[in-house]
Amino acid sequence: MARYTGPRTKKSRSFGESIFKAVDKAFEKRKYAPGQHGNSRKRKQGSDYGVQLKEKQKAKYTYGLLERQFRNLFAKASRKSGVTGEILLQLLEARLDNTVYRLGIATSRRAARQLVSHRHITVNGVLTNIPSYELRPGDVVSVRGKSQGLLVIQDSISKKSDVRKFPWLEFSSDTMTGKFMALPSRDQIPENINEQLIVELYSK
Repeated sequence: MARYTGPRTKKSRSFGESIFKAVDKAFEKRKYAPGQHGNSRKRKQGSDYGVQLKEKQKAKYTYGLLERQFRNLFAKASRKSGVTGEILLQLLEARLDNTVYRLGIATSRRAARQLVSHRHITVNGVLTNIPSYELRPGDVVSVRGKSQGLLVIQDSISKKSDVRKFPWLEFSSDTMTGKFMALPSRDQIPENINEQLIVELYSK
């Protein structure tokens, strides 16, 4: 299963923000750029291409996709009618692993991806182990009955707060079941990503 397995905090430091999970204590301790002179080096804006590339890389690492996956998803978004950048983010949010993370079943997208691939999650009652599975409005995401006793899942759900509730999702901690109500609008997606720069990059 292809995925990024390199250093996470170092990547976050290169982008200047925590991109892998909401609370990254290691990143909070060292918010400056990585490298020997990272603490003293000033960040430069760079060329237009460099800025666009960096934004694409940030989105790619945030949602845990590799280059080919991200490019294919952009191609799919560009074929749909509407604003390509917003549709791209909607497709990213509709991924099963991202939704498991948003529901609070996992503490990070990487952990959510592992839960899905290890067959702990069902969609509409059917066991689904494909992290990139695209959810549609009305789909029901649940923790598999045999997996509801796992401490890692119980701990994650118990820590779920109002801050992690999203208007396009519903979740019942009692049944460990959530519902993908609708595709989110751009203003509902909290990620700090300038999708227009990504569109400009791929339009070259």
